[in-house]
Amino acid sequence: MSTSERFDCHYCKESLLGKKCIMKEDTQYCTKCYENLFANCCESCSSPIGSNCKDLSYKDRHWHEQCFKCAECSRSLAEKALAAKDNLMLCTECYAHDYSSKCNTCKKTIMPGSRKMEYKGNSWHETCFLCHRCQQPIGTKSFIPKDTGYFCVPCFEKQFANQCCACKKAITTGGVTYQDKPWHRECFLCIGCRKQLSGQRFTSRENYPYCLDCFSNLFAKKCVGCTKPISSLAGAKYISFEERQWHSECFTCTLCSMSLVGRGFLTQRDDILCTDCGREK
Repeated sequence: MSTSERFDCHYCKESLLGKKCIMKEDTQYCTKCYENLFANCCESCSSPIGSNCKDLSYKDRHWHEQCFKCAECSRSLAEKALAAKDNLMLCTECYAHDYSSKCNTCKKTIMPGSRKMEYKGNSWHETCFLCHRCQQPIGTKSFIPKDTGYFCVPCFEKQFANQCCACKKAITTGGVTYQDKPWHRECFLCIGCRKQLSGQRFTSRENYPYCLDCFSNLFAKKCVGCTKPISSLAGAKYISFEERQWHSECFTCTLCSMSLVGRGFLTQRDDILCTDCGREK
């Protein structure tokens, strides 16, 4: 037989005729050379995983099938659910017993992969996290903690929340108190223009709230000079004389427009005049 016709191991050159061989990338190897060159080393027994063995792998780590066992109970992990902790391979039962959190309600282990609820360091099975009032699972819905209990939003509103005296709906956060009554911020409005009053200066008349503009327009005295309201609420200075009022800046001589604030003046029918213009008249 010529050299070209020989069927030898690519690495050790021994003849493979009549022997078991393994092909890798179109190249033949005897089993010994293949295992020495390419076989993975078992994480458990440190021996090569031969071609006649099943190679089980997890995240670039390899085991013989018979070596792939739970580090706690030694049960086989082949074709079973597993979990890893600190490089240890564990069955789900051992992992849950040693590392999984316990349900705050039923005190049983919350198994890996099962749905759970977590809040402030406590854990619950999803079906164990119940509204304290209606005893229905809250699931993924919003909830409100109160004292040592947890409530779904509808139950919390029924049992604890104040009702807005305007819209009659529950006030769950914030709110405004006026005349010892609760209001939503967005419901506390000026009775005149319906502008929101929360965070704004306002006043009241006959127990109704008004913004300063509406109160001035409706109830404030009017300036004889410009006919606009004189609002003492806004800090405006004004002059009062014989049941008539003027803004300080409007209290001027009818003829020469000189300011009469702090000066002597004369009246002529409805006009007010400085002393100079009054003498000329």
